[in-house]
Amino acid sequence: MQEKIKALLEQARAEVAKTEGVEATFPPVVITVPKDKTHGNFATNAAIISSKAFGQAPAVLAGKMVGYCNANCGSDLSFEVAGPGFINVRLSSDAKSSAFMALFNSGENIGLSDIGKGRTVNVEYVSANPTGPLTVGHGRNAAVGDVISRLFQAVGYKVTKEYYFNDAGNQMNVLARSVRCRYRQLLGMDEQLEENGYQGEYIIDIAKEVLKDHGDSLKDTDELKTFKEYAVRTTFAMIKDSLQKMRVNHDVYFNEHSLYDSGKIKETLDLIAAKGLSYEADGAVWYKASQFGAEKDRALVKSSGEPTYRLPDIAYHRDKFERGFDRIVDIFGADHIAQYPDVLSCLKALGYDTDKVTVAIYQFVTLLGNGEAVKMSTRKANYVTLDELMDKVGVDVVRYFFVMRRLGSHLEFDLALAKNQSRDNPVYYLQYVYTRIGSLFRKAEVTAESFAQKEIKAELLTDPSEQELIKLLGTMKDTVEKAAENCEPNRLTDYLEKLAKAFHHYYSTKKHILLTKDEELRTARLALLFIVRNAIKCGLGILGVSAPEEM
Repeated sequence: MQEKIKALLEQARAEVAKTEGVEATFPPVVITVPKDKTHGNFATNAAIISSKAFGQAPAVLAGKMVGYCNANCGSDLSFEVAGPGFINVRLSSDAKSSAFMALFNSGENIGLSDIGKGRTVNVEYVSANPTGPLTVGHGRNAAVGDVISRLFQAVGYKVTKEYYFNDAGNQMNVLARSVRCRYRQLLGMDEQLEENGYQGEYIIDIAKEVLKDHGDSLKDTDELKTFKEYAVRTTFAMIKDSLQKMRVNHDVYFNEHSLYDSGKIKETLDLIAAKGLSYEADGAVWYKASQFGAEKDRALVKSSGEPTYRLPDIAYHRDKFERGFDRIVDIFGADHIAQYPDVLSCLKALGYDTDKVTVAIYQFVTLLGNGEAVKMSTRKANYVTLDELMDKVGVDVVRYFFVMRRLGSHLEFDLALAKNQSRDNPVYYLQYVYTRIGSLFRKAEVTAESFAQKEIKAELLTDPSEQELIKLLGTMKDTVEKAAENCEPNRLTDYLEKLAKAFHHYYSTKKHILLTKDEELRTARLALLFIVRNAIKCGLGILGVSAPEEM
C-alpha cells in the first residue's frame, strides 16, 4: 500500500510541475506512519520539501497534489492537507483489509522488496590482515558488513561480498620474525622475541609446523619467506574458520599484491601525476589533498620508495569502479575516519563518481567482563578472540549485539547481559516471541495451510493493541529498505524489538481472548499472530540470527 501511495504522490507532483512549467529534480517522497491516529494511516511532507522549486507555499502545493490524488486514487484512499503543508492519507475499510491480507500472503518474505532489482553493490568488510586470530574488534566489522550485505539482498540487489587483505609490509615481517624466533627457541637456541613481536600461542603452533616440515635446516637463515608463508597460510585459515562459524562468507578475496603485480599501482600513480594532482618533494610523492579541503597534502609514496596506504587504496577503488558496481560500500573502523576522505577526494578528482561510494564507519567495541573493560592487544596476546566470544555467548547473540547500536556509537558488549536468558536480552526476547507463537499455534492446531480453508476478516481486529501490531507490521518493508539504503542495521533491530514489545503487550493483556469461541474473530487474531511470527523470522533471517522452534 505504501508503494501505491508513494507512486501516486510522485505522479501528482510531476503533473503539477508539468502543468505549471516547473523543471526541477525533486527529493524522493517519504511515507511515514503518524503516531497520532487522528492524522490518518499515513502522512508525507512531500509538498513541504518540494515547495521551494514551485515558488509557492507548501500548503498551496499540497492542495494541488491532494486534488490530483483524490481524483485518481479510487475508493480505497483519501488524501487531505494538514497543517503547514503535510498530506495525510486515510485508508478505507476495504483498503485496510486488503493491506492486511497482503501482509498475510507475503509469508516469511514480509520484509523483502525488489527496489534494488537490477542493481549491483560491492560490500567490503572484515579485511583484516593475516597476522593472527580475529578478535572482538574484528567481530563488529564482520557482523556489520554481513548484515548490510543481507539487507541489500533483502531489497533485491545483487551483492558481491569482498575481503581485502595484504600479506606484505612491515607488520607481516614482524609476524614472520616472530615465527622464526619461536622456531629457533624450539631448537634450543638462545633467541629473544623482539619488543613488538607477536606473542600468541598460535605463533608457537606455526613454528612447530615449520619445524616438522623443515627440521633444523632454517635455523641460521635470515630469509623470512618460508616463515611468512607458513604464518599467512595458518592465520588466514584461522580467520576463514572463525568467519564461517559466525555465518559470514565472502565471494571475493582481493589481495593487495595483485595491484602491484598487474601494474595498477604504477598506473594509478602516473594517472594522478598526469592530472596534476601530485608533486615531488623531499624525495617523496605528495597528493595535493589541501586543494580539496584537507588540512595538508598527503604522501602517496614515502622517500624510501614505499607507498603509503592511500595509493593502493586509490588503485583498489579504481578497480572496483571498473568492475561496474552501482554502489560500493566500505566498512571501516573509527581509525579510518580521518583517512578515507583523501582517497575519495582523489578518486573524484580523477573523474570517478564517488556518490556511488558509502563509507560506513563504526566505533570500536569494549568487552565488559564483571563490569570492567577487558583490554586487548593482538601483538601482546591479551585479547579475547572472536571464537572465544562465540563459545561463551553463542553466535546468535554475537551477531545481534554487534549490530544493535548505531555504527557511530561506541559498543559496550556486556557478557553478563549476553548470557542472560530473560527479556533484558533482546535476542532471547525476539526468539521467545517466535517460539511462543509457535507453541500457541501447535495448541490451536494452526498451520499456514489451515488458513486457506477460512475467510480472514481483518475488520474484526479493532482492539488498539491489535491496531498497533498491524500498523507496525505495515512498516517492516519500509524499515528494511531504509536500513539497506542508509547502511544502518540497527534500524532493523530497533524495529524488531518494538514489534516484540507490542506483541508482549498484546499477548499479556489479551491472552484470555486469543482463542475465543467466536471462530471468525479467533481466525483473524491467529492470522495477525501468523504475520507477527513471519515478521520476526524474516527479520532474524536478515540479521543472520536463528529462529528456533523451541527454547
